[in-house]
Amino acid sequence: MTINRRTFLGTGAATTAALAAPQVIGQARGRVVVIGGGAGGATAARYIAKDSKGAIDVTLVEPTRTYYTCFFSNLYIGGFKEVADIGHTYGRLASDFGINVVHDWAVGVDRSARTVSLAGGATLSYDRLILSPGIDFVDGSVEGWDITAQNAMPHAYKAGSQSELLRAQVRGMPEGGVYAMIAPPNPFRCPPGPYERICMVAHYLKSANPTAKIIIADPKPKFSKMALFQEGWGDHYDGMIDWIGPEFGGDKVSVDPAAMTVTIDGETTKVDACNVIPAMKAGRIAEIAGVTDGNWAPVSAYDMSSRTDPNVHVLGDASQQGDMPKSGFSANSQAKVCANAVRGALTGSKVFPARYSNTCWSLISAENGVKVGASYEATDEKIKNTGGFISKTGENAELRKATYEESEGWYAGITADMFG
Repeated sequence: MTINRRTFLGTGAATTAALAAPQVIGQARGRVVVIGGGAGGATAARYIAKDSKGAIDVTLVEPTRTYYTCFFSNLYIGGFKEVADIGHTYGRLASDFGINVVHDWAVGVDRSARTVSLAGGATLSYDRLILSPGIDFVDGSVEGWDITAQNAMPHAYKAGSQSELLRAQVRGMPEGGVYAMIAPPNPFRCPPGPYERICMVAHYLKSANPTAKIIIADPKPKFSKMALFQEGWGDHYDGMIDWIGPEFGGDKVSVDPAAMTVTIDGETTKVDACNVIPAMKAGRIAEIAGVTDGNWAPVSAYDMSSRTDPNVHVLGDASQQGDMPKSGFSANSQAKVCANAVRGALTGSKVFPARYSNTCWSLISAENGVKVGASYEATDEKIKNTGGFISKTGENAELRKATYEESEGWYAGITADMFG
């Protein structure tokens, strides 16, 4: 099925109908606090508020006033988008849906008292808590790099200023310079993301700095859409990209941000721009809440509730749920299931069986898009893949253009679904 803004929003119709049941007579207004205003949190807050019709008080806690989507941020780095194209605000969630949007950091969760503490000093009470904090980085996962080095060697895996910095550094490379990427180990946010980024950097350098070189140090022997990306690198950026997997030392890497060097399996290279993408874990507030296993937050596949506390739900990248990749589409899909379950728990409305889906698009060159996706169902053990699809190597330009246009329609649809 081709996905555009209308068809994407239509996929939520069954969920919307399920959420339209009336409030239980005489029941007090439920209180839901959502932490994190991305594809999971903003979607869950909007669906609960929109369809409860005043039966539930919804508070969304998000420190940034403008949210920059990680999905499509690579296209900004490659010059296909401007930063304003991936930035979104929360005004409509407040004005049109009555959500109490609080721009602050959540710094504490008391699950016994069912309260959330904010950096500004406020305390929020909840009946259900939804955590969608995205990712944080594992300390020490790349030798020589920590978060204090992010200005010299940006990760750009939290979109916004980091994306702007990496783009500027790529554009500032000298003629014939070297761009290096340290790719992350599994699992991590957006499995195709690092490799689409390589395409976008190569696309810019091909015209602006054609003698530049790109090095990828990768601890993984294979990666998402590997055949498609490697075909694209050969077809469009031949001789520019050197991927170094673990067989050749891609898992033995250190960096020196002060000297701007990368050492791979004992061999040191001076670089002009370096994108370090460390190992990842759930956003810090999930750990503070005590719902992680040390890295990710295990959840029930039926409603995304924590396996530690059924009154806490964890969405998107931070969750450990089974077969779904950590993607914006996944988080949005999980948010709708969660919203249905939370509204049912607080108002007595009907809860429909959980169904999930995901598609991840990537841009290889101008109007040359590829995709991978699947459908999923809930089981006692996990969210289970029930069948998927992937673009094929050798596809013609017309099909690749249609796939790229489909991704643009999806972006319009999901951001409308998130922010109204």
